[in-house]
Amino acid sequence: MWAHTAEGKAPQSLREHLESVAALAKSFADKWGNGDWGWLAGLWHDLGKYKPAFQNYIRESGDYEKLELADGHTGKEHAIVGALHALQKAGEEGYLFGRVLAYLIAGHHTGLPDWNHEMGIGGALEPKLREFDHLDDALRGKPPSDLLEATLPETLCQTTEPQKNLHLWIRMIFSCLVDADFLDTERYKNATLYRARAIEIPTMIQLRDRFDRFITEKQSSAVESPVNQLRSEVLGQCRAHAVWTPGIFSLTVPTGGGKTLSGMAFALDHAIKYNKRRVVVAIPYTSIIEQTAKEYRNVFGANVVLEHHSNVDPSCETEQAKLASENWDAPIIVTTNVQLFESLFAARTSACRKLHNLADSVIILDEAQMLPPEFLDPIVSSIKGLVEMFGCSVVLSTATQPSLTGEFQSGKAVFQGFAKAAVRELMSDPQGLARRLSRVEIQRLESSSDRVTWHEVAEHLCAEEQVLCIVNTRRDCRELFELMPQGTIHLSALMCPEHRSVVIDNIKQKLKVGQSLRVISTQLVEAGVNIDFPVVYRAMAGFDSIAQAAGRCNREGQLNNQGTLGRTVVFMPPNDAPPGLLRWGQIAGEETLKLHPDLAARLDPEVFEYYFAAFYRQQHSFDTKGIMSLLGGRDAIHAQIQFRTAAARFNLIDDSAQVSVVVHYDNGRTLVNEVEHTGPYRDLMHRIQRFTVTIPKRAAQVLTEEGFLRPVVNLDNVFTQTDLCTQGKDLNLYDPVFGLRVESPRLGAVDNII
Repeated sequence: MWAHTAEGKAPQSLREHLESVAALAKSFADKWGNGDWGWLAGLWHDLGKYKPAFQNYIRESGDYEKLELADGHTGKEHAIVGALHALQKAGEEGYLFGRVLAYLIAGHHTGLPDWNHEMGIGGALEPKLREFDHLDDALRGKPPSDLLEATLPETLCQTTEPQKNLHLWIRMIFSCLVDADFLDTERYKNATLYRARAIEIPTMIQLRDRFDRFITEKQSSAVESPVNQLRSEVLGQCRAHAVWTPGIFSLTVPTGGGKTLSGMAFALDHAIKYNKRRVVVAIPYTSIIEQTAKEYRNVFGANVVLEHHSNVDPSCETEQAKLASENWDAPIIVTTNVQLFESLFAARTSACRKLHNLADSVIILDEAQMLPPEFLDPIVSSIKGLVEMFGCSVVLSTATQPSLTGEFQSGKAVFQGFAKAAVRELMSDPQGLARRLSRVEIQRLESSSDRVTWHEVAEHLCAEEQVLCIVNTRRDCRELFELMPQGTIHLSALMCPEHRSVVIDNIKQKLKVGQSLRVISTQLVEAGVNIDFPVVYRAMAGFDSIAQAAGRCNREGQLNNQGTLGRTVVFMPPNDAPPGLLRWGQIAGEETLKLHPDLAARLDPEVFEYYFAAFYRQQHSFDTKGIMSLLGGRDAIHAQIQFRTAAARFNLIDDSAQVSVVVHYDNGRTLVNEVEHTGPYRDLMHRIQRFTVTIPKRAAQVLTEEGFLRPVVNLDNVFTQTDLCTQGKDLNLYDPVFGLRVESPRLGAVDNII
């Protein structure tokens, strides 16, 4: 019996494939004590290939890839057979065992299915578990009796909350099966690629040695200053507390206090102490990821750090990195919140494949305050599950620690966070640290009315030699910029990433040599952009955003040496922030400034407790899409879980109303020509993203009708600009100052988005 064929090779026997996948899946699941589940899922996953029709087909065509996708009663569908056998073998008394195995096996090509069709998503499992003619057909192929009679698993899902955690446990074992199946198939079909994975990976001790050498050199060359002294203390406390038993930790350090390296120091020491296998750093913004990954590569070497996100620079991506991104088989992973959490709720095989490698990891959630409140229930539940069942330690790292402990009620919505005793702070005195690291004073811009005009803001900015002003929308950015004198710099997300990088480098150079400099920007500079202004103005926003803005002010404490502090001046702009989370943040930020002015002025950590309490009070739900009702509760106990529907709903970024435009900046036009001639491929798509701007779908539609944009051939929902000039003026749609000019007689200015 054959499992696979490949040109120029003897067929891979089905028995060999089943046993190889079983052994590999077992080794993966052994990490948390459920190796018997991995073994049996692997052993039975391809029982359907014993169908005579399958064997005839694979011998005639050799194209098993098409065969995998076939369905119905043609004799070609095979994944359901092992699921049916598991259900039959388990019997009525062990139906839960049978159902769990059925999810794993039935979904090993097409992804974890829903239990039923109630949610309107195809591929439900329950109806297929009645189609025993598939099993009868496979049994005519006489599978070996020892395979069929293999013993059911004896271990269980070890959790105190099975109603909430069973879905995650099933998904982790599914990950073991899927990765094992991919790897064994690759071993047979592409041995060269398979061997490329077998590179020598440094141990955690070796990585710590590299880290120690880097830190020693960095500290020896650092200028003696109070800020650098405090950074050393932060590092020391993180290392001292790495001996604490695994669990959930918070790392509360003001912006510029060295969280990036100190958090990694904790992770490495903790991993060595408790035999953790890798460090995963999840970050909300790609701009921070690129900077953080670059810093880690400087410490550990390029082949050690896997940078996994949509905008990864292909010049930083080795062949090993491309392979490791499939299953996160690398010692240090730097990724996005979107990639991490959407994978933890995914159904697709490609997204789930890497999950088993999260077991026994130290996971650092950088800028933890950015976890979206409308998904907090499922996110916190998944973190608890990773810690309780899979040996993970999780660090909530931020200068503005959100209120994620205890129970919180907002209207009818109840948020059940971490137990207060379960989260241990790595800093012995966060308030004292904030006072000693104080480099900025938060001030309120006084006005004769509650709001100031853009003309008034411009007058204040013109009185400063070096000043950064951050506003809430692209339109606000444009309006204020046009009131500023020549030489002012504009920054917004209507500029493609490559353009922004050039402008930010120019800003840093001007700051370095002390040139007069005024910058008007949206909030894109508030995280991951290491710039240091003596004065920052910030339009009223969430207090976490205000604190991030303050992190761009007197960052290195140079003004402290002159006996003064940096100033971050908050003002109420003419227009409110856009509705939704940004508006709620603005309301809570204003309330916090009014009720707790002294704490706010010095950015005391206590002020963020008040801010997040005010912010969360405005939430209508902490599980807006009803994810936990699809995955948990009484139905979960009976293994009736809607995996596919939950995965479809769990989108941290709703981009359904947005489209991408590849602009004619630098070589953006050349890359469009290339993709239209050669089709999309990985490296090309990564390069194109450096020249992409996201705009509302409606704006793209109107600009296309007017001849300014056209669809890109070979890419769905991606546009590029034409050579038509804007509204008859002698300039292209992409402006060297403003970026993409999203305006037309029919639209007006539609760039009122972040």
